[in-house]
Amino acid sequence: MSPSASAPSTVIRLVIVDDHSLVRDGLRARLSVVAGLQVVGEAGSGIDALRLAELEAPDLMLVDVGMRGMNGIELASALRDRHPNIRVLMLSMYDNREYVLSAIRAGARGYVLKESPTEEIIAAISAVWAGGNYFSAQVATMVAQLAPSASQLTSREHEILLLLAHGGSNKVVANKLDISVRTVETHRLSLRRKLGVDSASDLLKIAVSNGWTTL
Repeated sequence: MSPSASAPSTVIRLVIVDDHSLVRDGLRARLSVVAGLQVVGEAGSGIDALRLAELEAPDLMLVDVGMRGMNGIELASALRDRHPNIRVLMLSMYDNREYVLSAIRAGARGYVLKESPTEEIIAAISAVWAGGNYFSAQVATMVAQLAPSASQLTSREHEILLLLAHGGSNKVVANKLDISVRTVETHRLSLRRKLGVDSASDLLKIAVSNGWTTL
C-alpha cells in the first residue's frame, strides 16, 4: 500500500513534535509527500510546540512522549486546556501501560509506536483528525483492558465527572465551567451511558480507580 493510497481526502495541517532532529527529519520526509497532509511546522520541545499552536493553529500534532523538559504527556494536557481544537496523536517507542494511560488522561486521541509503518501512521492521523481514536495493535490490547472511563470520555466529560464525583450539583458544575445546566445534563447522560452509573459516589469510585482523584 502506498502512502498516497492511505491518505485522507481533506488536507490536514500537521505539526511534528520530537526533541530529536533526525526523528523529525525522518517523519517530515515520510509524511510531507502524502496527499492530504501538510506539515506546517516542527518543534523540538513542548514549549516550542505551544508557540507553534498559537502561530499555525494546526489540526493535529504528532507528539513524542519522552521529550526532555515538558514531556509529550504534559504537552497534550496543556494543548487540551489551551487549544482544545488541536488533536494530539502520540508517537512513541514505548508501549508502557502507564505511558498509554497517562496519555489518554491528558487528552491524546491515539498512541502509535515509532516502529509502525508509514501507512499505519497515516491511518492513525486520519482517524484522529476525523474525531476517532487510534492505537497500535500492541497498545490497543492495553486500552481494551482499561476501564471505559479511561479510554472513552472526552476531556469535558472528564471535567464534569470529577466535579460531580465531589458532590457538585448540575447548577454548581455549570457555573464553575461557565456552561448551561442543560449542557451539564447532556454530558451527565453521556456519562451514564458510557459508565453505567450516575450517583456521585459511583462516579467518585471510578475517578479514584483510574487515579484521577483521591478520597
